[in-house]
Amino acid sequence: MPTTKADIIAQLQKDILLLQGHQPTLNNAAVDVGLGPLREAFPGGVFPTGYIHELISMGAEDAAATSGFLSGILGCLMQEGGICIWISTNRMIFPPALQHFGIAPDQVVFVDVSRDKDALWAMEEALKCNGLAAVVGELKEISFTASRRLQLAVEQSKVTGFVHRHQPRQLTSTTCVARWQITPLVSEQEERMPGPGFPSWQVALLKMRSGKPGTWRLTWYDNRFHIIPEAVTALPLTPLRKIG
Repeated sequence: MPTTKADIIAQLQKDILLLQGHQPTLNNAAVDVGLGPLREAFPGGVFPTGYIHELISMGAEDAAATSGFLSGILGCLMQEGGICIWISTNRMIFPPALQHFGIAPDQVVFVDVSRDKDALWAMEEALKCNGLAAVVGELKEISFTASRRLQLAVEQSKVTGFVHRHQPRQLTSTTCVARWQITPLVSEQEERMPGPGFPSWQVALLKMRSGKPGTWRLTWYDNRFHIIPEAVTALPLTPLRKIG
């Protein structure tokens, strides 16, 4: 069968991603985390699994929004089953709320520790277990060396890791494939329905290796993410403190 122009372009794109250090896992194509509106920002149009993602939050509202957005991704990653290890130095998630994102209570194992050092050690060990769906670490600081150790672990296990850094003292370079900042949006109530509306966020992809950073407005209902029209206004974005 003759090679078409589209086939040549697709192969060139794959070759470029490999040269840039993006190593797609064998099952990447089958993984859908429900972020369809953001697909063009990801290398090859696929959310990077088998990597470490960094999420930054500065205020308490940002931390809650980040936990909600992360739970939506985890719910999609765990649709076919699997266990998530959630490691925290100061747990910010309200466990019963995970069911709103399609995560059963027995699918998450919480590990509470007192120091970032202990959280990083536990996260590295958990990431070596290839039977897990994901590993989450809630902490403040992570060095380049520590992030490299986490990445080496996932390169063997192909488990996806998430480091949620709340109120970090400084933002330094890491080996994480992406850096996210999530900010809460004022949710809109469902028409003629009382009570709070659907969880909504401003999602800023600050860094994406071999991808395209950008900002989107998303909400969550019917077990998936949806784009919000531009008319919705975000709460003020907490500025990040850039060091160096």
